[in-house]
Amino acid sequence: MEVNIHEAKTHLSRLLERVVIGEEVVIAKAGKPVAKLVAIKRSALKVKFKLGSAKGEFVVPDDFNDPLPKEIEDLFWK
Repeated sequence: MEVNIHEAKTHLSRLLERVVIGEEVVIAKAGKPVAKLVAIKRSALKVKFKLGSAKGEFVVPDDFNDPLPKEIEDLFWK
């Protein structure tokens, strides 16, 4: 399917619905194709890291949630 820029801006949500079901949408300017909307493959959305992979690499101090000293806290509220 090919649409002009104005139509793409006006109907972007509808065009994206078509892309989700597998269609490709070409956006043209003055009749010349300039961009293509295509669905992203699920594999491209996979997380590139594993949760917990930094375990043991740093330590959170026991006083992490304690209030800051007044002189440091004052720096945030000036």
